[in-house]
Parts: sequence; C-alpha cells; structure tokens
Amino acid sequence: MSQTEEFGEDLADFVRRVAELKSARSLPPEDLGTVLDAAIFELDHVAGHLWPTYERLSADGMPGAGAPDRDEQRLLRTIFQRMPLPVALIDRETVVRRMNVAGTALTGVRAGFAAGRPLTGLLVHADRVAFRSQTAAVARGEGDRSLVVHLQRSPGTPVRATLTALRPGTEPRTAVLVVLQPSVTRAQQPPSAPRPAPDLGEATRHAAQLDLADAMTTALLTAPAGDRAAIFERAAAVLHGRFADWVIADDGAARPQRRTVLGPPDAPVADIHAQDPAACPLVVEAARGGAASLQVRPADPDAFGRDASGAHVLVRAEVTSLLCVPLAARADGPVEGVLTLFRCGARLAFSMAEARAVDVLSRHLALALRREGGTGRAGR
Repeated sequence: MSQTEEFGEDLADFVRRVAELKSARSLPPEDLGTVLDAAIFELDHVAGHLWPTYERLSADGMPGAGAPDRDEQRLLRTIFQRMPLPVALIDRETVVRRMNVAGTALTGVRAGFAAGRPLTGLLVHADRVAFRSQTAAVARGEGDRSLVVHLQRSPGTPVRATLTALRPGTEPRTAVLVVLQPSVTRAQQPPSAPRPAPDLGEATRHAAQLDLADAMTTALLTAPAGDRAAIFERAAAVLHGRFADWVIADDGAARPQRRTVLGPPDAPVADIHAQDPAACPLVVEAARGGAASLQVRPADPDAFGRDASGAHVLVRAEVTSLLCVPLAARADGPVEGVLTLFRCGARLAFSMAEARAVDVLSRHLALALRREGGTGRAGR
C-alpha cells in the first residue's frame, strides 16, 4: 500500500472517530471529561501525525497532486469547523486566525469578527497575561499547556483552555490550537434543570446597550438639523457617565476642531478641550484612515498627545481603556469627525461587543451630522 493510500485510510478513520465524538454530546456533564480527553487525543493525532504526513507527502510530490490535494485541504477545514468542541487557531500573540462553529457559539462572537483580533480580548482581564504567556511558551515549542480562564460574556463559568502547537502547511511560524471546554459542575447545573439558566449578566448588558441605542437615536432625531455643535453635545451627553467616563468629540477630518469634552467631576476638562486634535495621533489616524482603535491599558502614553498643561492626556486622565472611532456613514464614505471614549480607574474595560455597539452608533451620528439645515459645519 502506498503512503498516499495509508494517509487516506488514517484520515478516513479520524473522520469516523470525530463522528463518534459528536454523538457523545448527549452524555451527562460528569462524563464529558472523558470525551474531552478523547477529543484532545484526536487533535494531538492531527497535529503530531496526520499533518506532518501530509506535509511530507506534499514536499515529496504526492502522486495525483492538485485536485486531490485541494480535496484533502477542504476535508481538513471541514473537520475543523465541525468539531463538537470549541476550537480556535491562534498565533503566538493570541491573534485568532480561525474559529470553528462551536467556538463562536461559546464566545458569542462571529468567526469573521473574531479573526484578526486577539483571543485575549474575549477573556476577563485577570486571565489575559497568563493566557498570553502560556500561548507564547507553546509556540516556542515548550510543550502543550492547559489553564483555566473566564470569558467576558460569562465570567462566573470557568473554561478549561488546552493549547497545543501546530505547524500549518507552508507557514514559517508555529501556530497554536486552542480547545475551550466550559467546566460545568452539577452544583452549577442541577440535574432537574432541563436547560442551563439564562445568563442574567449578559442579558443586563444587552439591555443596557439597547437602552443606549434608543437614547442616542432620540437625541439625534431631536437635534436641530445642520447644527453640528448641538448634535455633538447631545450625543456626548448620552454617552457620558452611563457608558464612558470621558467623551471627546472632534468635528471634521482635514482640520478637526474640538467640539465637546465631558469628563468626571473636578477633571481637567478645560485643558483637554484646549488641546489641538491634530496633536492627537489616535484622532489623526481615525480621521485620515477611518480606522477605529480599541485599547486596554494603553501602552503608549503619548497616543492621545498632551493637554494644554503639557501632560500626557492618557496619564493625567488615568485611562484604563479607550475607544477611538471615525464618524462615517459608510465604510468608504467621508469622515465627519472622530469620537473618543475613555474609561478610568476600576471600571471594566470596553469589550469587543461594546466596541461593535459604538461602531453602529458612530454611523448614526455621522448621518445626523450630514443633514442639511443650519450652521456650524466644520471645514473638512
């Protein structure tokens, strides 16, 4: 039997075992640990045997390469997507490259939205450093790792994250395959309960976002058309306090003007209002390139420039997380201005879901700014 035929038989056996694992989802929670061990064993089999065999056959010139080769790649992708356990492929910086269907269901984000963003953004802050460290160790070839983390959408439920190294195809760097398995005990889920209890925290956050969207829509619809200063003031008033500690609105793109600054009591609002937006790298980047920015504990203190007193804005405002978004009615449309939000102190950092909500609100704000009717339009 040729090596190609042996590889095909191994792959077919693996597919059958995956089907058996999928049927095990009906087992009671206390028996899922054995299923998880079996799934991890199968993933190790893919990473340690099937994938290296495939690379070797490809390098040696697999007979009949071409269409069969593409078929096998499609088969491997299908296996990845249909795995019954939540699985993600990340790089050594935890940036998501692929996430399967079960992974999107567990994390609550779409695969397309997660791709290109750090997986640590879905975890609570206390777990991010440890997860990054373990991921880097696995990528360096120091062996598989396992740790318990907590997702932002359900911080009360521990999730077992198992990491193993993987070298995909012709890629020059090692990737990391992550298996996520919630640790649900009988104490957390009584046997008599037909389904898990609803996540009240998630429902509350979702309701708060709907309430915020409703308040913003009302403010924009009742603002005088064409009066950009009034529109910025009303939008900032909706966001201030309930959603962000600081709200900074800059009007225009080519020559942005600072319209509104709202901050905590006794904060240096006047100094930041007097700042030239052109001296804020984040504002300039958003105004020119239309790129939004979500940062947690910003590493560069000069990212938002300095205030009128010469102090770093991010340091003086004690910013722990920020959102800086361009105001554009559509992705390829002109930028009407830039909206920047700060959270400070012990307040929870902006989540990816909240960033998505602000992205939607920014488009509504841009549409309101484009309405004709009054004066106060900034030069752009």
